[in-house]
Amino acid sequence: MSRPRSVRVSAWPRLTRRGGALVAVGVLLLAVSLWFDLRDVMLLAFVGIAMPLAAAVFVLVRTPRLAVTRTFAPPVVPAGGWTRVSLVVKNRGRRTFDGAHWRDTTPDGIQAPPEAILPGIGPYESVLPSGDDTVRLEYRVRMPRRGVPTIGPLRVAVFDPFGLARIDRDVGTGHELVVTPRVTVLDAALGSAASIDGVVHGLQRRTHPNSDELIAREYRYGDPLRRVHWAATARRGELMVREEEQRGDPEARLLLDTTLSGRPRVASLRREHDDTPHSGYELGIELAASIGVHLLERGFRVRCTQIADPERGVTTGAAYDGGYRMPGGDRMLLEDLARLEEPRISAHAGNEPGGSEGRPRAREARAPGFAVLIDPDEQDARNLVALRPTLEPAIAFAVEGVSRRVLDELEDADWRIIRLRRPADIGEAWAGITAAARRSGAIDASSDDEPGEVGDGR
Repeated sequence: MSRPRSVRVSAWPRLTRRGGALVAVGVLLLAVSLWFDLRDVMLLAFVGIAMPLAAAVFVLVRTPRLAVTRTFAPPVVPAGGWTRVSLVVKNRGRRTFDGAHWRDTTPDGIQAPPEAILPGIGPYESVLPSGDDTVRLEYRVRMPRRGVPTIGPLRVAVFDPFGLARIDRDVGTGHELVVTPRVTVLDAALGSAASIDGVVHGLQRRTHPNSDELIAREYRYGDPLRRVHWAATARRGELMVREEEQRGDPEARLLLDTTLSGRPRVASLRREHDDTPHSGYELGIELAASIGVHLLERGFRVRCTQIADPERGVTTGAAYDGGYRMPGGDRMLLEDLARLEEPRISAHAGNEPGGSEGRPRAREARAPGFAVLIDPDEQDARNLVALRPTLEPAIAFAVEGVSRRVLDELEDADWRIIRLRRPADIGEAWAGITAAARRSGAIDASSDDEPGEVGDGR
């Protein structure tokens, strides 16, 4: 919500069609009066020229005092979705404000509503909380792509009483709207496969064979019903859930290639001022969102990190400190992915070694790992190879354009490669993984064949 009161000039005063026509007529009359020496006509000419100029001065000095409150419903929108923008415009001046037009400004690519007449707003009322000094405006807008666009400020066009000149003024500031990536519903079979349960889940079942020995706590809104501790619920007379099982949730790793470091340096510099998005960047973000939400819904705790810098997570807040978990983890993950911006220049200056997270620790339980490759370089591949002993299974989704040398290096380290060309292939690619898991009970990541294409069941 934004509640600014500042009003700024966004453009110099300009004449309307009526004002421009009056100036043209005045100039024509002035020429005729000078040619035929008609002084009475010359007076009309000066009036025709002076009135639009006086109107421009009038709108320049007429400064409205307005306050704007902007809200969104819903405040978080998936890419391609609609949101309703509600505006409350309040007059802070002592005079009635009318005869103006309004429109909300939006970034390029987002279709703003057409300019409309702003209803008359009465003078400021200090006693009543809401009265004639307030007007409410609404419109719907579609958000075509992921990101955090700024909607606003409100642009008010002020006219003179004769409609000869206008000036546009920006009221308040803009408000950010979070547009999350699209999420593809994935096959749920992989979440129950033995290979995905992993060592962590197996240790959990062996350590706590009797649910009565688990510590129970009060039920909180959003806790899944599968964690209800029925024995403790019967004893206490209120709904209780297993606290230890929540702490023992299996973990999954989601690795993102967000630096586009595989591009040549010259091409990176050429794209520094180019707004054209990378062909596979949005596909990779959409894929990461689909996998992350799917794993969270299946009870996993998801750790989301960048391939180029394992010490740095996608988020900077508490969500990454302990990984994403339900309830609420899916929303936090999608909002963090929405704020990812495509880099303009390659992040790697050389072949520095990866972070310490790539070295496996003794007796560390292996977790399922999913890498999303957009445009990695060989250093990114080496970071993934170093992480391979800590991941089981290890699956890398590569969008079109990933270097063959990088894929060969990952295959040699027993990474399973799945190719993607368009968003419609996400569900089919995941279904191929689940089919393999159902056939063998585990994903064979040591195949020496060519990388699997979408639809080949690999």
